[in-house]
Amino acid sequence: MIQFSLVIPVYNEELIIEQLFSRCIRAMEKITDQFEIICVDDGSTDRTLEKLLQFHYIDKRFKILSLSRNFGHQAAILAGITYSKGEYVGIIDGDLQDPPEVLHLFYGKIKEGYDVAYAVRKKRKEGIIKKCVYWVFYRILRKISSVNIPLDSGDFSVMRRCVADNMISMPEQSLFLRGIRSWVGFKQVGVEYERDKRVAGEPKYTFRKLFLLAYNGIFSFSNFPVKILSRLGFLVTTFSFVYICITLFKKFVYGNVPQGFTSIIIFLTLFSGVQLLALGLIGEYVIRIYDESRKRPLFIIRDKYLED
Repeated sequence: MIQFSLVIPVYNEELIIEQLFSRCIRAMEKITDQFEIICVDDGSTDRTLEKLLQFHYIDKRFKILSLSRNFGHQAAILAGITYSKGEYVGIIDGDLQDPPEVLHLFYGKIKEGYDVAYAVRKKRKEGIIKKCVYWVFYRILRKISSVNIPLDSGDFSVMRRCVADNMISMPEQSLFLRGIRSWVGFKQVGVEYERDKRVAGEPKYTFRKLFLLAYNGIFSFSNFPVKILSRLGFLVTTFSFVYICITLFKKFVYGNVPQGFTSIIIFLTLFSGVQLLALGLIGEYVIRIYDESRKRPLFIIRDKYLED
């Protein structure tokens, strides 16, 4: 029986597969002998899959899922969780910025009685711009989210089987797994660690992909975008009412009314902007409803190398 499954999404990481294999195997052997490591190749275009298979044939505990194309980091993680068999499931990125050597700390928390042990990044070895963007995003999300999503937490975690099963039972199209992990509840605890530099290669999470992930987090776990429309509408209505009162006062008290061309242009521009913003935000939710109604699979498996 497999006790621990470690899920690793990888995309164009041929330069670090050797280190990924050796470090993860050593880290898992410190925890248990009954484990599997599931590497999910997310449509890599380099020799990543070829190298993964080399190590799979060396050690059959190192298993491979090959997706039919690049479905994205979150979908790759979900694929790995779906095919995992362990009583406990760990998630770690394939770029080795999350050190496998700290997995035993997470596992220790699970043995203490927690259902989820998630990583909290107390220090990042990244550029100042990325650090600032991450810091701002997590605090905004914490402020507006309807779910208590821990600050500076990522997908790096270990969870019990019951938590993993509940997560894969909610195949949302706009995936934000750390939010889903928080939403399912159970007893969770954060574990602080220092995030390492990338070992080799280029970062695969571009600013565009980071923005999309943040976008999904906000729209999937907050109704703030809709609420801000009603507040903006109330503000504009109040401003308009005040302006009307001032205009009527000048007309009946002083007998003159301000020239209207400038004010008309201002109001037309203001209301047009508010209406377009409202339509855009409502459209975003309609698109998400449409995506959910199509029920397309979140990933497609091309090949599986899961035999023991």
